[in-house]
Amino acid sequence: MSSTQAVSTRWWWIRHAPVPDGGFIYGQRDLDCDCGDEEIFRALARELPRDAIWLTSNLVRTRQTAAAILAASGERHAGVEPAPIAEFAEQHLGDWQGLERKAFYAERKVGTHTLWFAPADERPPGGESFADLVDRVRPAIERLTAEHRGRDIIAVTHGGTIRAALAHALGLSPQAALAFAIENCSITRLDFLSPDQNTGLWRAVAANHRPWSRTPAVQLGHAATIDKA
Repeated sequence: MSSTQAVSTRWWWIRHAPVPDGGFIYGQRDLDCDCGDEEIFRALARELPRDAIWLTSNLVRTRQTAAAILAASGERHAGVEPAPIAEFAEQHLGDWQGLERKAFYAERKVGTHTLWFAPADERPPGGESFADLVDRVRPAIERLTAEHRGRDIIAVTHGGTIRAALAHALGLSPQAALAFAIENCSITRLDFLSPDQNTGLWRAVAANHRPWSRTPAVQLGHAATIDKA
């Protein structure tokens, strides 16, 4: 009697560090992020596995965040050069990018009940919907999971991209995936268990994990807020 051992490919998704956006919607605008809190990056460096594949999106804030983690790691992650993956960029919010966030929310009556700038299937003028983002991210995840089968993959990307990964892994609708809170610098861990090259299933290990803090990511009595991008 024989059994087949599943091979685990482990995705460590990290959202980039906070962006000083001046109160404006940024989406795919290529803005810098604030990597000044060194303790956060030391905690991330300790948590992340050695000998991993490192990826970012093509936007500078993800490269800066990855560089800050690597700089805080000493020799633990020495010699790493993250590869940029254009498909992992944040949702393109089209003509909404550059608008004042507060005025946008007021005009469109966006509130905490919506979780995002718009329903998942609404496409901004000149941009893409969240459902479009899920469709963009999915084939890249499938390709890279097959290419790096059995490895740890550390992907420093964006809140929207990570929610798209959760939608893909858990078989959620795009609208349902918007319910996940994904904070800056948090880790979301998704493992793909595959007995062979053609089949497998996803396991969710953690979402919005903050290794630098013992405080729950969501506390009772704190008002929920719409995410930023």
